[in-house]
Amino acid sequence: MTNEAFEIWLVWSDRTLHVPAGVSALEVLQAAGVPIDSGCGHGSCGTCTTDYVEGDVIHKDTILSLADREREFCPCVSRARGRLVLPF
Repeated sequence: MTNEAFEIWLVWSDRTLHVPAGVSALEVLQAAGVPIDSGCGHGSCGTCTTDYVEGDVIHKDTILSLADREREFCPCVSRARGRLVLPF
């Protein structure tokens, strides 16, 4: 299980956000004003699920199917290696 820092590039707004170790991507996105709803915070409800354009996602949720994991992630619990590109 990795909890390393990673970057999120918001491609439409051309902003890069840093997600430190120990902080969820959801927290960073919401602090930056990205409109993502939150629910359980444990990756089991799917409320915060969002699409991603590219990146090496480390899925830690229990809600997404294998097919969904090809294009979606749960920022409340999931992380990425390197840079994750989101359509915001």
